[in-house]
Amino acid sequence: MEWRQQLYGEKRMKKTKILIVEDETVAAMDLKSEVESLQCEVTDMVHTQKRVLSSIENNTPDIILMDIKLGKNKDGIEIVKMIQQTQNISIVYITAFSDDITMQRAFSTNPLGYIVKPFKPDELKTNIQLAIYKLSMVSPKEINENHHYLGDGFYFDSVENSLYYNDKFIKLGPKEEALLSILIDANYNTVQNGDLEDVIWDGNKPSLSALRTLVYRLKGKLGNNIIEANYGYGYNLKRQK
Repeated sequence: MEWRQQLYGEKRMKKTKILIVEDETVAAMDLKSEVESLQCEVTDMVHTQKRVLSSIENNTPDIILMDIKLGKNKDGIEIVKMIQQTQNISIVYITAFSDDITMQRAFSTNPLGYIVKPFKPDELKTNIQLAIYKLSMVSPKEINENHHYLGDGFYFDSVENSLYYNDKFIKLGPKEEALLSILIDANYNTVQNGDLEDVIWDGNKPSLSALRTLVYRLKGKLGNNIIEANYGYGYNLKRQK
């Protein structure tokens, strides 16, 4: 019940408005169905820069679900940069791209989420809820000796093995939870890629992009200021100032 109150808005019970930018019709309809199941309002489904800007002008959304690859049109990151010149609208990227260059470009726009296709409905739900929580005024949960502060309002409860954003529980997949636990235990030191793979995949060699995709799934929930990449070598948590 609590998250539904957040989705509607605790004061005015107003639905969160979400714009879907996706060039594949079937994928856009699937996103629409998932968004509406969360009791959010879909303001529009578009896939070109012109239509994105027009839609925003006619009915400004709270959140944009932005695909990155949009056919022959400007890509989603370029469109977001254009939007950010005049407006501050929260962005959640949804894309099949998980290469370092694309992700660095995407995270330079400070999105509230980054979802790598193919994804599960629960992952979309978690990212949308987290984006809404970040937009709302919430009181930080009381911190104790079991809570490891990660920065930007996130902390990890080492007893419950649970991630929180202020007082909101953030659902992690088993591999995301394992990755975060390892990085916390490393105490800001870099953990090599091979060591991460051995522990997370229990000695089974994953695909070449599996670890990188996992990292960026987690960064999609945490933002770009908590996990630091030493490309080609490993990852560590950033020290918070």
